[in-house]
Amino acid sequence: MIARIFGLSFVVTIITLVVAYLYMGWTGLALCAILGILEVSLSFDNAVINATILERMTAFWQRMFLTVGVLIAVFGMRLLFPLLIVWITGGLDPAEALRLATNPPPDGQSHFADGRPSYETILTEAHPQIAAFGGMFLLMLFLNFVLTDREPKWLTWLEHPLAKIGKLEQLPVVLAALSLVLAAEYLAADGIRSTVLIAGILGIVTYITVDGLSSLFMSDGPDDQPAQDGAAEDGAGESAAGRRGPTPVTKAAGKAGFFLFLYLEVLDASFSFDGVIGAFAITSDPIIIALGLGFIGAMFVRSITIYLVRKGTLSEYRYLEHGAHWAIGALAVILLLGVEYEIDEIVTGLVGVAFIGASLASSIRANRRDAQRKSPSSVNA
Repeated sequence: MIARIFGLSFVVTIITLVVAYLYMGWTGLALCAILGILEVSLSFDNAVINATILERMTAFWQRMFLTVGVLIAVFGMRLLFPLLIVWITGGLDPAEALRLATNPPPDGQSHFADGRPSYETILTEAHPQIAAFGGMFLLMLFLNFVLTDREPKWLTWLEHPLAKIGKLEQLPVVLAALSLVLAAEYLAADGIRSTVLIAGILGIVTYITVDGLSSLFMSDGPDDQPAQDGAAEDGAGESAAGRRGPTPVTKAAGKAGFFLFLYLEVLDASFSFDGVIGAFAITSDPIIIALGLGFIGAMFVRSITIYLVRKGTLSEYRYLEHGAHWAIGALAVILLLGVEYEIDEIVTGLVGVAFIGASLASSIRANRRDAQRKSPSSVNA
């Protein structure tokens, strides 16, 4: 199973490294490999969250995520998205934005001799708006998870009271909006406060729209009736945000599958915002960034996601989903802080690894306790 799931990722990685070598020699190959390794090692929380959604999709939409989704991640988020940001915020036409990206100023300077800002500078200056959009989208995802009453609970002392107050209608929206106002007021500079607010509102609206549409079509429409995956499996949810219950897994098909796929792509994009910006600390070449983060990193993250789904890891390790959502909450806070402060992506990744590792350790201990209770010696005792 491992060879079947990861085989294509290894083939793509080898081809990508060859292309990087042909493009920039050994330096390009090394930079591409470093970016790919960083993307994979720091994106496990992304893979876990993707898996919680992907397990509710039919085999067709899972294949779409692994094929079309990769193209969106590589060309859309890692190559075209930065160009689009530079095009819009820099007032440049697309051709000029591409020329600027492939011809940086000498010696790593932030501006050209004639005073024009570099591609990296323009993209970095747009980071507050990008962070506001991605931060609010991820914060809505996190709040919808922790404010929903579910079993089992991981951090019982915290998740139990959160589930109680979560019974208030639209509390996630209220808390997210309040967080956005505070971030815009105390973190955003005067000249960009309104754009940060608009970007954050768009992040909230995007989440509500895509999540709501996917939930709607999961339960409505005769031609989109979801297929049941068998009563032995566990985890159908109330929404694409990952809410799970005791009913069988519901496989989204038709329009439901499309909107769940769309939700997954927006979620994946929100995770990648910070990585694309942070990659400029390693190289400013957009081609190397697209090769390392996209063809290597994004491909392996998708393979890990598929592996988690096929292996049933989320069911085996009961708290893994909780840890991933708490990592998302931390990432959302870091993105909002990024409106004003520069936070290294390594810090973001280590926070995610800490939550994932802690939840995995808790799951293993819980499984051992269950096994001890079921053992013959414990029964006889």
